[in-house]
Amino acid sequence: MASSSAQVKSKSFDFVLKSMLSADVPAITVSEAATASDKNVFLDAREEEEYAISHLPGAEFVGYKNFDISHVKTAKDKAIVVYCAIGKRSEDITEKLRKAGYKHVRNLYGGIFEWVNQGHEVYDLQNRKTLNVHAYNRLWGRFLDKGNKVY
Repeated sequence: MASSSAQVKSKSFDFVLKSMLSADVPAITVSEAATASDKNVFLDAREEEEYAISHLPGAEFVGYKNFDISHVKTAKDKAIVVYCAIGKRSEDITEKLRKAGYKHVRNLYGGIFEWVNQGHEVYDLQNRKTLNVHAYNRLWGRFLDKGNKVY
């Protein structure tokens, strides 16, 4: 089940997330995911243009609109963290993976926005650190407090 203690630093962002996300999908906080980043496989459930601008270190692109579980290369027994911009699309992909037999898969609560908001690094396609983050749209971009918003 999703951790009832999962939260982000912004109370308004946390309120929106708690109203949108299901309590049926396991969640992991950014601090928990970052602490165990060497043990986790990160799957990016955003679109290619979002991933190209920046993604978590070593993240594997799996997409959302054209997600195909047969393209997931991670073993079913590995610890997997799925993320998107804020956590809604990744929640859907997390649920699909769970139904397919992935046992240790969790949704990153607050997504890449909270990852960057807490000061963690992101990388571009050339594996260079970047401050750029695809902010999805202006409505959701208001929850990205750090980095350079790209639309």
